[in-house]
Amino acid sequence: MQFNSILGQEHLKNHLTQSVDNGRIPHAQLFVGPEGSGTLPMAIAYAQYILCGNKSSQNQGGNEACNLKFKNFSHPDLHFAFPVATTDKIKSHPVSNHFMEEWRQLLKEQPYGNLFDWYRILGIDNKQGQIGVDEALNIVKALSLKSYEGGYKIMLIWMAERMNTSAANKLLKLIEEPPAKTVFILIAEDEGQIINTIRSRCQVLHFPPLAEVVITEALKKNYQLDEATATKIARQSDGNYNKACDLVYHDSEDIQFEEWFVFWIRSAFKAKGNKAAIHDLISWSEQVAKTGRETQKQFLQFCLDFFRQALLMNYNANQLVFIEPKTKNFKLENFAPFVHEGNIMDISQELQDAIYHIERNGNSKIILTDLSIKLTRLLHKKAS
Repeated sequence: MQFNSILGQEHLKNHLTQSVDNGRIPHAQLFVGPEGSGTLPMAIAYAQYILCGNKSSQNQGGNEACNLKFKNFSHPDLHFAFPVATTDKIKSHPVSNHFMEEWRQLLKEQPYGNLFDWYRILGIDNKQGQIGVDEALNIVKALSLKSYEGGYKIMLIWMAERMNTSAANKLLKLIEEPPAKTVFILIAEDEGQIINTIRSRCQVLHFPPLAEVVITEALKKNYQLDEATATKIARQSDGNYNKACDLVYHDSEDIQFEEWFVFWIRSAFKAKGNKAAIHDLISWSEQVAKTGRETQKQFLQFCLDFFRQALLMNYNANQLVFIEPKTKNFKLENFAPFVHEGNIMDISQELQDAIYHIERNGNSKIILTDLSIKLTRLLHKKAS
């Protein structure tokens, strides 16, 4: 994966190439950025630049055989670790090495993909993957061996916030004092979920969301879209190239999420003093609870973003509003007045609490029903 194939982030590309050219490669780095900002492809391009001895942002001028191996993500000195869970194929002690075929599929088809996309490829969207102690033992074993080509060894850990405490403690000493010419690249969306002892040992690089113009140009080039369509999708994607690609194919989970959200909101409005609407809310909770936990968490995050967009519209910050509801007879401008300073903090807290409880394997039906009843009260709350 070449630097010139990665969208935007020019200042980070320059920083990374210069650090290699000057012989100042940190032994542990943490790439932090929101979904679709390019942290994973950037890490792979950086690894290719180091391992192949390339001399330009085109990743050329180095070992061509090495560059060829990176096309298939099969370089023997590049190791991957990522969240996994048991599947029909792997019944116990799952580790990343069991899923390399699926991982290469993700990198080829959706290098900007998110954790939800990865779980769909594995067929485990009803489970929550993690980087566990078995994975940590594999990492220690892989990095204790000599480099295959005599140069650097690179361990790339994707979604490092999914590393559990046992695995983190197992890797702590290795990350602090790795063998010579060993580089750790940790990738995360939420820096706060990584334990401090790991984070403090890494040099942190923060990736901003992609600029609208960068996504627009990429959509025009990769999908042959006209300027107007590409600009509209880029605006709706809110700096997330993965979401922009989903919108091109009308494959975004946001379409289903919007249907659930609108039905939920309408039922919550009607539920005050209406027993029939209460039954609708309970039925809705049962329907969403039947989906996987990752889907539920993704949906609740979508709800958070939707409420924030409504708040921005209510306070006339229209230039920051990118959501365009597609549901018939539902207009954001009509909904926005019901989201205000009197209830937004409580709504946000209830949604975050629900995500927290679902993540910790609470009963989804009870959590969502409770959230629905609370939402009914909060939506009817008057602005202060």
